[in-house]
This record gives sequence, C-alpha cells and structure tokens, in this order.
Amino acid sequence: MAGIKDQKDPRDKIHHGGWMAKIFCWAVIVFLMFFVPNGVVSFYESISKFGSGLFLLVQVVLLLDFVHGWNENWVAKDEQFWYMALLVVSVVCYIATFSFSGLLFHWFTPSGHDCGLNLFFIVFTLILVFAFAIIALHPKINGSLLPASVIGLYCTYLCYSGLSSEPRDYECNGLHNHSKAVSTGSLTLGLATTILSVVYSAVRAGSSATVLSPPDSPRGTDKPLLPFSKADEQEDKKDVPRPVTYSYSFFHLIFSLASMYSAMLLTGWSTSIGESGKLVDVGWPSVWVRIATQWATAGLFIWSLVAPILFPDREF
Repeated sequence: MAGIKDQKDPRDKIHHGGWMAKIFCWAVIVFLMFFVPNGVVSFYESISKFGSGLFLLVQVVLLLDFVHGWNENWVAKDEQFWYMALLVVSVVCYIATFSFSGLLFHWFTPSGHDCGLNLFFIVFTLILVFAFAIIALHPKINGSLLPASVIGLYCTYLCYSGLSSEPRDYECNGLHNHSKAVSTGSLTLGLATTILSVVYSAVRAGSSATVLSPPDSPRGTDKPLLPFSKADEQEDKKDVPRPVTYSYSFFHLIFSLASMYSAMLLTGWSTSIGESGKLVDVGWPSVWVRIATQWATAGLFIWSLVAPILFPDREF
C-alpha cells in the first residue's frame, strides 16, 4: 500500500474491497497460528513490546491533539458563553482530579503497611497536575486551563490504572479484598472499552486529519474513509483520478501497532503468572507501562506548551 497517490491505483481496490476474500484469509491465518512454532511466537512477543510502547505514544499524541483542538475551537467562537463553558469544564475536571486522588490515597496507601512506592506515584501525579496549571497560565505561555485540567485528569486516571494493575496479593493494593468480586462480566466490559479505544486510536491516527501522518502523506478533504451515499459512489466512478485522503500504508502500520498492544494487554505484557495471570492487564509490567505512559504524557504536554516559545519560527 506504500506510495498510493490516487484512487485509480489498482491497489486502492485491494485496500477498500475484496472483503469476502479477506475474511477467508483471516480465518485461515487464525487456524494456522495454532501450528506456528513457539520460536516465531516468542519473536513476535519481543517486537510487540516495542510496538505497544509506540502505540501508547500514538494515543498520547492523539489526546494532546484532541485537547488543544477542543480548546482552540471554543476560543475561536469568541463568545462569553463558550468562555464560561471552558471555565466550567476546567473546574469540573479539577474537582474530579482531586476527588479521584483522595480515593487513590484511600485505596492504595492502607495504614499499617509501607506503601512508599504507591505514595510516590500519587503525590507525583498531584505535582504534575499543579505544574500543568502553572505552566499553562504563565504570561509567556498564554495558555488555557482546559488542556491542563483534562491532561491532569487523564494522568490521574493513568495513575489509578497503574496502581489497580498491581498483583492482587500485594499488600498495598487495597482492591485485593475485592478480587473475588471482579467478575468475568466486569473484566469483559473493561476489555471491550480498551478495544474501542484501540480501534478509535488506530482509525484516527491512520487518517489524514491527524498530526501523526507522515510529511509526504496525502492531505485530503473531508471525504470519509468509505462512501456513505450514492453520490459519493458515483463520484468515485468518474474517470478523473482523485487523490487519496489518507496514507494507506500508515493506516495499516497503526493497526499493526494496535494489534501488538492488544496482545500485550491480554497477556499482561507476557509475564503474568499465578493468580494475576488469570486476570487481564494485572502484574508489575502493566503497572510500569501505565506509569511510563503517564510520564510520557506529562512530558509531551509540557513540550507542546513551551515549544512554540522556544522555537517561534517553527509550526507545531
């Protein structure tokens, strides 16, 4: 799919059509995977750890792109109502952040136990929340509280996600008393939510509307990935070559990284053992992946604020 410039390229039909053949090939590949040597699976496991990390960075960049776009859209309206809406959403996010942080102290720093690591994670998250607000409101930055509040709430969620992934027998995991209550239904719901997030991130990152597209990728209009009306289909049948609206190769690359992330999520980053191995996304590797993602989110957000000041001649 590399190098497709217009929809008259024969590979464009392969990309958008042939679904029955694709489904058949997919079913055959799934069946054959049970006969693949363990060495091949181990090799894929090794590269999936790196691919999953890249996909997590993709999710972070998409979130930053969405938050800044959200803020710019409301500010551009230049009306008192939308300014008040910015303030209300920011206040709600901060209230949720601090309330959530209080629950983290209650759940993951139980009295009578030395939980210095959990305490560090929670306190450091609060420091990041305050740092975001201070940097965003600095006179030289001239930023907004909305992105700072949303990213702060997201970092708090990542902290919770990391702490809740600690082994159920860990004394500082206050949720271990409720491990029996973690039913198959709740795990399925959590997994479904994660898969929806993965699919959204992959589709969003593969489109031309995102900052993640390669510099030489096609920059189309608002045409959807697939035609939804007869007018669109008839327009596609014209003999005039129409440029593609997104990079097909980059689209498939993002989905490949998403599949690697899903594999690591389901196997606890391939290191879960014992009771934790029966649960999805539980174990110390999952904890550190979440914490590392939080730190990467914080770093990228701060960079998005200070980069225009440090490099005023470049476009970000």
